[in-house]
Amino acid sequence: MLPRTDAVLEHLNLSRVSPLRKLASQTAIYGLSSIVGRFLNYLLVPLYTYYFSAEEYGVVSELYAYAGFFAVVLVFGLETGYFRFRKLEDDSDKVYGTTLGFVFAANTLFLIVFYFLSSRVAELLRYENHPEYLWWFALIVAADSLAAIPFAKLRAQDKALRFAAIKVAEILVTIALNLFFVLYLRHAHESAPESWAARFYDPTMGVGYIFIANLIASGFKLLLLLPQFRGLVQGVDFRLLPRMLGYSVPMVIIGLAGIVNEMLDRAILKFVLPYDLATNLKMLGIYGACYKLSILMSLFIQAFRYAGEPFFFAHAEKQDAKPLYAAVLKYFVIFCVFVFLLVMLYIDFFQYFIGPEFRVGLPAVPILLLASLFLGIYVNLSVWYKLTDRTLLGAGVALCGGLLTIGLNLWWVPTMGYMGSAWAHLACYVSMTVVSYLLGRRYYPVDYRLRAIFGYIAYGLLLYFANCELIIATGWHPLLTGSLFMALYLATVAWLEYRNLSRRLVAPARS
Repeated sequence: MLPRTDAVLEHLNLSRVSPLRKLASQTAIYGLSSIVGRFLNYLLVPLYTYYFSAEEYGVVSELYAYAGFFAVVLVFGLETGYFRFRKLEDDSDKVYGTTLGFVFAANTLFLIVFYFLSSRVAELLRYENHPEYLWWFALIVAADSLAAIPFAKLRAQDKALRFAAIKVAEILVTIALNLFFVLYLRHAHESAPESWAARFYDPTMGVGYIFIANLIASGFKLLLLLPQFRGLVQGVDFRLLPRMLGYSVPMVIIGLAGIVNEMLDRAILKFVLPYDLATNLKMLGIYGACYKLSILMSLFIQAFRYAGEPFFFAHAEKQDAKPLYAAVLKYFVIFCVFVFLLVMLYIDFFQYFIGPEFRVGLPAVPILLLASLFLGIYVNLSVWYKLTDRTLLGAGVALCGGLLTIGLNLWWVPTMGYMGSAWAHLACYVSMTVVSYLLGRRYYPVDYRLRAIFGYIAYGLLLYFANCELIIATGWHPLLTGSLFMALYLATVAWLEYRNLSRRLVAPARS
């Protein structure tokens, strides 16, 4: 028999529940901007995959992969450094001014250097016919890198709503411009070539219109962030800057290793696949489109990362920090398994988000979803090196993961195609998770609930495979079987968590 309500309130650890609620609410708000905004952006995938060939979409996948690498380098890990030093220094404005001023100067220098090297880079990447693509991407990554610091300040100040509003506004502008360039102008060019709209459309531009839309939206985002750029007036404190870079630069290695794990495949598939250039780009386009089907997991992890990093730092000195971190990871995994099942149990619906030419790559989707799940676990576990200032050691873990990804891609892709890249993703993130957990046990031990965590992952996989077998054996509609197994997962989670909560409440009541 459960204790009465007043006894429950007396024995319930409210100090732990309140931070969890705050983290959940912050994640929900950041997630609203990421999930709603990027989901709207995700709806552009049908536009791209129905209007462009797999070969053309391969160009998009490749260049956005390169952009991911530069986005990490050009922030210099100073997002995390800003969170750390605003807690250590009395003058948070000085920390912000130093961070913003340095990133602004570095990105300006990057654009100047790239301007003189763009032609040579275009030759190396085989874009001699469209060198403007690369220049546009240089401007995009510089704008996004510069915007990262004002966004970090909004996160630190708990201004999640403003953060979300700017993110969503940027994506809405991106969508509107894509629809205008790719859909409206192209349709006008094909159906009414003498119209005013058709005169603004250049068919030789191809997927370049996607990049132009992104560039304009990035500029619009900087305009919305202008109030946060007042921090440039503070200037750079050159005594503080070396300390911040000493802490933050290892985060670049970690970030680069993460980008290697996440995007290297799309950057090198064109060069590693054993076909001609056109076929390699086609395979890259198929893989890149199917990668988008795992985006729901990635969106949740991104939203959690935005809210989790300042949350972990804010509670590091509190007595219940470690039990709190353990609870966070367990509930994180529960939700990630739900996302995995949501996509895979209803894959017959999600497949229509990409064009028919791209659906041959669907077998890679469950592997990519699992890889994202373990990436999320690794993000949770990374608290050990961030809170103990062992960022160099954390960088070593990420670097080893990046090297593993490179090696596995070079080994598996020539024989397994893009499926080799998917398996390399999973192998890398599982390895990084195991190594990070073992190091965390030594330097910042947290009693994570491993039985529950891996039990939920195994249960989700069991339900997925059972659903596949049931469809084959009975011929039932996938929507019916998927809904049955999803309901079973939710009911099981509710029952287990209710039972665990009951045990925790009854134990102190009896004592």
